[in-house]
Amino acid sequence: MARDPDTIEREIEQARNALASTLDQLGEKASPKRLADSAKVSVRAKVEEPKVKYPLIGAAVLIALLLLRKLFR
Repeated sequence: MARDPDTIEREIEQARNALASTLDQLGEKASPKRLADSAKVSVRAKVEEPKVKYPLIGAAVLIALLLLRKLFR
């Protein structure tokens, strides 16, 4: 059974539009700026957790003390 050329053209156009939309969504998801922003948010959230935050503060204080000791010797 042969299909109407106009129907085929409409289906092709719909498929093109769907593909263009999908490509736009993929481009947005893979955007370097979006990925960097997402990574920043993730790291900030992780650093705000007490089990990560306080050891980092302790390490920073220790490094500062070691630097001061090195400077004033």
